[in-house]
Amino acid sequence: MDDIDKKILSFLQTNADIPIAELSKKINLSPSPCWLRINKLYKQGYIKKKIAVIDRKKINLSVVAFVQIKTNQHNVNWSKKFLDSVKEMDEVVEFYRLSGTIDYLLKVLVPSIEKFDEFYKKLTEKIDLSDVTTSFSMEEIKQTSNLPLNYI
Repeated sequence: MDDIDKKILSFLQTNADIPIAELSKKINLSPSPCWLRINKLYKQGYIKKKIAVIDRKKINLSVVAFVQIKTNQHNVNWSKKFLDSVKEMDEVVEFYRLSGTIDYLLKVLVPSIEKFDEFYKKLTEKIDLSDVTTSFSMEEIKQTSNLPLNYI
């Protein structure tokens, strides 16, 4: 990974549809070597895939909820059932196991509080949870899929 690769990743994070000719000009490299570097970055796993970032509000997902889950069960069977259940729920767009006082954090997108209540009931019916706390986002201040590249 050199500075040219980092520049390529930086531009592609912002616009993965940028034409090779335009990208190669921006990084001061001819199109063929630029294309070869992009393919190498895919093969090496730096680039996982190209996606479209959809405006959640345009598709009626205006409510963002952060669900904090504590459990008193840490056995393999419970964990597998819980992980499998949550992974099936389309409303969950991010899912983390945490250190500290909260065991899991879910980021949930739904169109309304009523739909969140339906989600919550579905979640709590599928699995035994000891404590579930939800915070609703009042304002999205920063949201990006761009990763910081200064650590590679």
